[in-house]
Order: sequence, then C-alpha cells, then structure tokens
Amino acid sequence: MGDKKGLKMHLHEILLRPVITEKATSLQEQNKYAFEVAREANKPQIKQAVEKAFKVKVAKVNVMTAPGKTKRMGRRQVTSPSWRKAIVDLEPGYKIGFFESV
Repeated sequence: MGDKKGLKMHLHEILLRPVITEKATSLQEQNKYAFEVAREANKPQIKQAVEKAFKVKVAKVNVMTAPGKTKRMGRRQVTSPSWRKAIVDLEPGYKIGFFESV
C-alpha cells in the first residue's frame, strides 16, 4: 500500500527552484546544474522534468538530502526542514540558458 511508483507529479511540482550558490555556479563549467526538488521525486522524474522544462538531454542525475539547520531563538532550538537537492549532468553540447542570464 505504501508503494509510490504510481505517484504522478507535474513538472512544476518536481523542480522547485534553482540552487544558486558559489559551488553550484562552479559546477556549471562542468555542464552540471543544481535544483531544489520535491522530496517525493525520484531520479527518472527529475530527469524528465528537466528535459521538458529546458529542452535539453540529461546524462545523469545525482540526488541528496540536505539536513535542516538548527538555530537558537531565545531558549528554544528550532530546526529548519530538510530539503532535497538534485545535481543534473547534461549531455555534451547542451546548456541551460536560464542559468547563464542569472
């Protein structure tokens, strides 16, 4: 019953936002791009979403879960929620123009 194989997600539900950090920007030289993705999304869904959204060919997808950070607010300790990041490696010759303009 807990099988998520039949879970259908729309394109805008899978790719939440691009990750624009110093490290992610340096990865663009190697034709790799970083996105924050939905927790439920799997590698084939992420690959399909990037290919449809940016009209490129994806060679490989690496996914990791970034743990939430703990911060102190007075006496309390508050933890921000964990989030999921995907590093998408494109086929040679393809680029995502969205990142070039940022």
